[in-house]
Amino acid sequence: MQETIRIIGIDPGLRRTGWGIIETLGNSLRFVASGTVTSDGDMDLASRLCQLHDGLSEVVHSHQPHEAAVEQTFVNKDATATLKLGQARGIAMLVPARAGLRVAEYAPNAVKKAVIGVGHGEKQQIHMMLKVLMPKATFTGNDAADALAIAICHAHNRQGLSGRLAKLAG
Repeated sequence: MQETIRIIGIDPGLRRTGWGIIETLGNSLRFVASGTVTSDGDMDLASRLCQLHDGLSEVVHSHQPHEAAVEQTFVNKDATATLKLGQARGIAMLVPARAGLRVAEYAPNAVKKAVIGVGHGEKQQIHMMLKVLMPKATFTGNDAADALAIAICHAHNRQGLSGRLAKLAG
């Protein structure tokens, strides 16, 4: 007998960290909620990281996901910006881990491939496919949409992993 699994996808960012929660049962996906946690750009880095931590902690506490997925950080030309993004990503991984969730990581191209079928695409393509896959999904902005895409990517990949584990056990 299959059980419903609630997944939180997190798109880390220092200014805006997107989150999206879905439920999966077999091959079906159901939208639960999405949003963005923001930090105050006028505050010092430590305070901004606290804001992200507290906001994500509230989301995890409120929605009680079973598993989490976080987008991997890409390296850009600005080392300082990359380091700050890495720190925000650390918060994005720490919050669900501290809540006892398994945290999976996915490269941006893997997320796009899971949602739109190819590893490269525009934000509008992701938005369109989210509406096709989950017609009741609502999201404001790219961060929440990306987070939902990350959750969908995990839903697809966890099914494959579960099947492989079941075959090994059987």
